[in-house]
Amino acid sequence: MNTEFFLASRLVSRSKGNFSWTFVVIAITSIAMGLAIMFIAVAILTGFKKEIREKVVGFSGHIQITRFSEHSSFDPEPIDRKQPFYEKLKKTDEISHIQVFATKAGIIKTKDHIQGVLLKGIGPDFNWDFFKDKIVEGRTFKVNDTSRTDEVIVSRKIANLLNLHLNDNLRMYFIFGNTTPGRKFKIAGIYDTGLEEFDKLYIICDIHHIQKLNNWTDGQVGGFEVFLKKFDDLDRMGVYVYHQIGFSLDASTIKMLNQQIFDWLDLQDINVLIILILLILVSSTTIISTLLILILERTTMIGILKALGMPNRSIRKVFLYNALYIVGWGMLWGNCLAFTLCLLQKKFSLVSLSEETYYMSVIPINLDVLNILIINAGTLLVCYLIFIIPSLIISRVTPVKAIRFS
Repeated sequence: MNTEFFLASRLVSRSKGNFSWTFVVIAITSIAMGLAIMFIAVAILTGFKKEIREKVVGFSGHIQITRFSEHSSFDPEPIDRKQPFYEKLKKTDEISHIQVFATKAGIIKTKDHIQGVLLKGIGPDFNWDFFKDKIVEGRTFKVNDTSRTDEVIVSRKIANLLNLHLNDNLRMYFIFGNTTPGRKFKIAGIYDTGLEEFDKLYIICDIHHIQKLNNWTDGQVGGFEVFLKKFDDLDRMGVYVYHQIGFSLDASTIKMLNQQIFDWLDLQDINVLIILILLILVSSTTIISTLLILILERTTMIGILKALGMPNRSIRKVFLYNALYIVGWGMLWGNCLAFTLCLLQKKFSLVSLSEETYYMSVIPINLDVLNILIINAGTLLVCYLIFIIPSLIISRVTPVKAIRFS
């Protein structure tokens, strides 16, 4: 049997009810609370970033393929729908879907209001999965190659600004030199993503309207939206797609198109990092104090063990085993607490947010197995390294003095 482990287990059983046991409980509680807060903070941060990313991607795809131009414009030059790269990209494992689109800047005019918007035309290949749970009133509409539909979906933000309702007629005007042709649409559905910058901009319509406004043929589109299976592949696949499409076309990732949003999301990592550092500092102080008390309370035992010939290394292992007992229980309770709170929030949405400020109505939770393992492994490693510091005091204990003054 492992002698050090045996002595450590006896120490734990004998410590209950002693003066030091109170500090052991405090240390376990400190580790549990620290781990739970780190767990929840990372789950919220990753959930928040994932939710925002999915909303931005839902409007534009992970990668947009358009005609190469030195000028940024909401009215891109047309490209042919049939492209040599299409079938190859469609069969690429990392790509889940490719769809055509076209955009046209316009103005909505009602009796009392005027609002500038971006009309986004979609084709029959459009994937409605993103908007299905975002429709708050009405429904989506169908697009086919043989006929044109006048139905559109608008955001609740635009509807409130212009006092529009479901099934209302909507008239838009487009500027072409000295002329301003108009188009009449019918509101089939109202959506709400919570992402205000996009909600007050986009109106979704049949791509045939934009093709007719721009005098394009049915075979011409504004570009392609490429959706990936994993967001982590974005940078690599952005380069890959760019090299597949030829020199006349350009491929822009969602990070390039919305750089300010993703820079803002990256800044959130700093806030969580500060929280983690503060928690580690506070927990470290508690842990070191607890182990010092345990060592000082057992000074006589240390002196006796040294007198019997046990080396300093073995005695340190006794207290490190004792410390691992504290860490183990702290991590167990911390994980249970964090899991419970995260699952309750994920299922019942107990804590809500201001959608205008945070772009979502409830606190998002993302339970990622890798993040959980990293947090637990990091906590265990940091605690073990911290425990080594007070255990070095054992080498300074003199057997004669320890036994004499006991």
